[in-house]
This record gives sequence, structure tokens and C-alpha cells, in this order.
Amino acid sequence: MIRFAGLEFKGLTREVLLREEGFLKIIVTVNAELIVLANEDERFKRLINANYATFDGQVPYLLARLKCRGAYFEKISGSDFIYDACEFARKHVKRVFLLGGYTNSNRLAVERLKKEYDIEIEGFSPEHRPYPFDAVHNARILERLSSFGPHILFVGFGAKKQEFWIEDNKKLLKNIGVRWAVGSGGTFEMVSGQFRRASRFLQNVGLEGVYRMCKEPSLYRLKKLLNSIKMFRYLF
Repeated sequence: MIRFAGLEFKGLTREVLLREEGFLKIIVTVNAELIVLANEDERFKRLINANYATFDGQVPYLLARLKCRGAYFEKISGSDFIYDACEFARKHVKRVFLLGGYTNSNRLAVERLKKEYDIEIEGFSPEHRPYPFDAVHNARILERLSSFGPHILFVGFGAKKQEFWIEDNKKLLKNIGVRWAVGSGGTFEMVSGQFRRASRFLQNVGLEGVYRMCKEPSLYRLKKLLNSIKMFRYLF
């Protein structure tokens, strides 16, 4: 485990994340924005610290490397880990489910991963609702999951919302056989090809967020980017 910016990171390597433990493993891929959100929301911080947090953003990862010299850990983003999970599913005959994201992105991501990895995979993009969901809406989601019985679940509802949903439904998820639940943000848009990810160079120098704002300019994106800079307030 590594302590950084007020959070505890236990998802240090892909090997750790994909190890079968016999319980529901909740994985949170933590970038600069999530560091800020967690330090401003005590429930979210407790959730992250109680589960398997990974270093997602390049800037937090590099700063953690400087702070935690001698410790070995990997940068693991949701948009990379989904391929690791699908390869694991192919080798170990596991079922994968993509929940959330835009309808078209979800469908195209499922089609691509099914073709590329030849795995059992399904997806469902429910109508957008504020969280917490009403009982009928939530029951519809759980019914789709129950009928398929995934072992690996990616949830693309957006930061905090997806993690809170996983935590609030973890007992039911465990009962239907889910063993890995991953908050995946906009991963399905990248997997589907609806949004082209920044080049490896821009990722490595920590400009992926800036790249996305330039490709999809909006006040929402600008606010996310500016809010992420507040991460430096919590480094020490």
C-alpha cells in the first residue's frame, strides 16, 4: 500500500488487481480529479481507501514516484485496464459486462471487445438519471446484470456516481457472481472509437486532460481541468 495525497493506494499492479480473492474487488482508477473529489468528500475518501485504488493520471503517478522512492507500482488507467481484464477473461473463461456510457459507445465497445478477445460480453446503457437511482430504475439495471451473470463489471456512470453505485449494490453484485467491479468513467467512448485518445507522448507528459478539452471544448471540460489542478493542495 502507498499513501499519497491523503489517499491509500492498494491497486499497485495489474497482477494484484486480477488476482482472484474469493470476494468482490472494487477498483477505483484515481486521477487528479478524483484526488480532489475525495479530499472534499469524506464518504468518497473512505470508499477509495477501503478498496483497490490505482494511479490513473500521469501527473499523480509521476509525483507519487518522486515521493515514494523505492516502491514499485504501475500507472493503471481504466482505459488501459479494460484490455487487461478482457485478456484475463479470455484466458480464464470469465464473463464481462459494460454498464453505462452513451448507448452507441457501449454497443460499439462491446462489439469490438467481443471480436478482439472472443469472450462472453454484454452491455447496457440505462437512461441517464441523477443518483441515487429510484428503485424501479435500479431494479432494471440489476435485472440485466443478473440475467447475464458477469464476473467482471465495468461501470461508466462518471466519477463518484459509479463508485457510490457499486458500493451501494455490492451485496447484490457479489450474490450474482461479480468478482471485479471497476469505475471506468469515459472508457467506453475510447474503446468504441467514438473518442480518439491522446498520443502516448501527450499521455506521458500529463497533457491528456488538456487534449480532451481541446477536442471537446466546453465549460464542463474546462471546469474539470481547472478543478484537477487543485490536486496540488492535497499533496502534503
